[in-house]
Amino acid sequence: MHEVIETEVTSILEYFSPLEDPRSTINRRHLLGDLIVISICAVIAGADGPQAIGVWALSNEQWLKEHLTLPFGIPSHDTIGRLLAVLKPHAFQQCFQQWIQSLDGQPLDTETSPDAVPLEKRIAIDGKALRRSHDRKKNLGALFLVSAWSVENGVSIGQLATEEKSNEIKAIPELLQNIDVSGALVTIDAAGCQKNIASQIIAAGGDWLFSLKGNQGNLHQAVENWFLEESLHGFRNDNVHTHQETVKGHGRIDVLTYYHCNVPECIVGVSAWKGLRTIGVAIRESHKDGKVTREVRYFISSMPVGVQRFAQAVRGHWSIENTLHWCLDVTFREDESRLRNRQASNNLAWLRRFALSLLKQIKDKESIAMRRRKAGWN
Repeated sequence: MHEVIETEVTSILEYFSPLEDPRSTINRRHLLGDLIVISICAVIAGADGPQAIGVWALSNEQWLKEHLTLPFGIPSHDTIGRLLAVLKPHAFQQCFQQWIQSLDGQPLDTETSPDAVPLEKRIAIDGKALRRSHDRKKNLGALFLVSAWSVENGVSIGQLATEEKSNEIKAIPELLQNIDVSGALVTIDAAGCQKNIASQIIAAGGDWLFSLKGNQGNLHQAVENWFLEESLHGFRNDNVHTHQETVKGHGRIDVLTYYHCNVPECIVGVSAWKGLRTIGVAIRESHKDGKVTREVRYFISSMPVGVQRFAQAVRGHWSIENTLHWCLDVTFREDESRLRNRQASNNLAWLRRFALSLLKQIKDKESIAMRRRKAGWN
């Protein structure tokens, strides 16, 4: 076990060695690699901020000294906080991404259905607010993070911070520049359903699947009207492909129905969307405690017709909400973070996402919360 731990610590130091140290050279005592390893391990084990990272380090001083240089002993939480406040988030994330790629883990999003199509590279992009990170003294609202999530591997591959949710549209193109989308199907919620984003993904060698809502009013209405008209006639059009499945869990039964087809000629404005080839609809009918709720979502995409692939892509996008955001709120208590420094908050948020990515690689039956506890106990 110690040999494995030592190998992983060495691996962390190796992949973070190119990272430029942004700290002042005056009174610089602690090694950058040591501080990063301590921060990673502490967040995995349950730390939620610089002070907690410092306390964790002091509590594990002997173990850390066996694996790190620590020329001046354990760093204070102030030292950790100052580092997180000056690290450049993009460079920081790039080192993490290279390390994740080196781990060569097996995809976690395995399909067990005999009708499932082969897994492909899928990237889900969505935004999330850190609700208690507002700073009234500086007239700053809650920090909003746009994340890229590798669906098949269950890992975060990119993140960009913005000051307001309204800036999500501007953040997505910049985030796309920082990640490799070639050969990938990129799924984005309605906020990112923009012509320029579609063009950017196609130019980078990827495909896209966007959810449609009111921000694309005319197109959304046209797609909705076409599917409603088809449903009245029992979807007799041979162009429409259908797939249905039932999911049980948490005391609820979901009946999921998908329709997917080439863009009908009657829908105008198609040429303005780079690569647009198909439209689709996903209907979720939920049964719980004798009550039935129904949710209908419409989509446009550059992917060719393939209703099972379409269904997998829609489910995969839901995973960024159900797997990433829910876990960050419930297990990592991200919404409760009161860290005011924007850059430190951004870097700490990435540490959480990276910790979650690593914890998901463990092949056991424990929850993410229990895996964190075990890491803290041992």
